[in-house]
Amino acid sequence: MRVFSAALATETNTFGPMPTDILSFHERTYFRAGEHPDAMQMHSGPLWAARQIGRERGWTLIEGLVAAAVPNGIVTRNAYETLRNELLNDLRRALPVDIVLLGLHGAMVADGYDDCEGDLLARVREIVGTDTVIGATLDSHTHLSKCMTENADLMIWWKEYPHTDILDRAVELVELCAATRAGQITPHAAVADTGMIAVLHTTRSPASDFVARAKALERREEVLSVSIVHGFPWGDTPDMGTKVVIYTDARLDRDGSTGRALARAFADDLWAAREQFEPALPGIDDAFDLAESTSGTVVLADGADNSGGGAPSDSTFILRRLFERKMTGACLGPLWDPGAVRLAFAAGEGATLPLRVGGKISPLSGDPVDAVWRVCALKRGMMMSGLAGTPAKLGDCALIESAGVEVVITSLRCQAFSVDLFTQLGCDPATRRFVILKSSQHFYAAYAPIASRVIYVAARGVVAHDLSTLPFRKISRPKWPLDR
Repeated sequence: MRVFSAALATETNTFGPMPTDILSFHERTYFRAGEHPDAMQMHSGPLWAARQIGRERGWTLIEGLVAAAVPNGIVTRNAYETLRNELLNDLRRALPVDIVLLGLHGAMVADGYDDCEGDLLARVREIVGTDTVIGATLDSHTHLSKCMTENADLMIWWKEYPHTDILDRAVELVELCAATRAGQITPHAAVADTGMIAVLHTTRSPASDFVARAKALERREEVLSVSIVHGFPWGDTPDMGTKVVIYTDARLDRDGSTGRALARAFADDLWAAREQFEPALPGIDDAFDLAESTSGTVVLADGADNSGGGAPSDSTFILRRLFERKMTGACLGPLWDPGAVRLAFAAGEGATLPLRVGGKISPLSGDPVDAVWRVCALKRGMMMSGLAGTPAKLGDCALIESAGVEVVITSLRCQAFSVDLFTQLGCDPATRRFVILKSSQHFYAAYAPIASRVIYVAARGVVAHDLSTLPFRKISRPKWPLDR
């Protein structure tokens, strides 16, 4: 069995102020063909799973490009076409192959390409023909297009948010693609659109109940895979929205009617629960009032400035209110400010200096915070534990403190995943009164165990909570909650 695997992934906030260029991929994850390290990367689950499974079964695995960028604004045409063509050339050199396994995101939008994943899958299909099995894993925040389902034999989305099941879904994909190539199953996709845009935190009900329902459906003989495609609300593309994808075995569901009925019923039930999915989102002062009235360590999530949704991660709205309300015992991070990091390194650990922190990129970043800061700790090339144990780059980092508020400033954009964001710099968030994280939900697995309470804050930012404030032009309408 000859298997080719590669990855090309990012999530595009089409309202984001900064373009995603080729450097963005090199900063986050970029490994040429055959250079993938001995550790799984966030979007290389299929490659990593194929290494383990293929080694046992005597497969020939040809590893192509693995490239991923931190979510940002529109991908430049040069970046997308350069990386796409590199991956396709790797595939051509690998021919003939029995299976193609891709690590994708599902919400990449480039200049001239509203559906990068559909474009890539169509080109892969053109190269390998109809006999080769094409499979992919994807982030649940996907814009699912007809072009994608037409050109892939099988796509499997991560079920959990935070995405703690990356490797589990990759193993599932590899096993099902191998069974498809062996003629043991014939996947058939049924897609149902819910007609809404939903944010599904699978750490709590009712979203967790739907994940359990998906897994229960997969125990049916004719059902191969069930995925809830959350969609990515901050991408203005025709295919944006929450959908359900069910793959059945066409040998047992010959006309696909079972799959279509199951998908439609699942989508209708998601629609019926739509008002229950989002957590309460108090404003900054209301959130701080709740935090101060709660004992223990309180974690507050600044999802509006989440780099994982394409925000700059340099907004100061919450930081400024910490100072104005004189809230001490607080730590905040990661805040992206390469200039302030450079000055902190120039001053050295233990130094005290005036710094303008944050507020650099756009009006939705707020104004810089001017204060006299003490440089508590410095670390070059810092890595943070990311999703499912994958590494996340933070670049050069500094822990700075002023008036009882500690801030981790970074030279590379990244959202908060694990507590080692702070502990590597000598700050233990479990001992702090208030922990403010620039993340929407991926922080939860690591920080919930130390929190007496988790509060999701409605602040200003690029990843706007109120979608009605965004100038959508391309999405299919009507769509809840924009059209109630």
